[in-house]
Amino acid sequence: MKNKTVAAWLAFLGGPLGLHRFYLNGTGDVLGWGLPIPTALGLYGVQRMQTYGVDDMLAWALIPLLGFTIASCALMAIVYGLTSIEKWNARFNRTAAPDSLAGQTTWLTIGAVVLALLVGTTVLMASIAFSIQHYFEYQIEEARKISQ
Repeated sequence: MKNKTVAAWLAFLGGPLGLHRFYLNGTGDVLGWGLPIPTALGLYGVQRMQTYGVDDMLAWALIPLLGFTIASCALMAIVYGLTSIEKWNARFNRTAAPDSLAGQTTWLTIGAVVLALLVGTTVLMASIAFSIQHYFEYQIEEARKISQ
């Protein structure tokens, strides 16, 4: 039996490592194994920025990968938390009754949805702002090089 609350919390807390995918689909899930790649690349970008500063172009290209991965996993937590009992059990608990307890929404599920909404939107907006800011700074530097 796959519990909706557990899946929502795994997507929120361990989503960038693919934990929710492994919980729901097993260890053979390709997307679950693929999720740590952009997470690791984004963390490498953060490490490069700490080492080389904010002018490192590779860092500002890699950091949004981490932000978008976290935001997409937060979105999955919201989707899991807001899925109806019948749809949840039909998809993940096929042998259970349509109104089985594993698909119920509890206060813990709502807590995961609220926190995922708060953190996910914050990280998404920060990633977009970071990307746009560094893109335009790069464009200004290139324009200065051309004008000289």
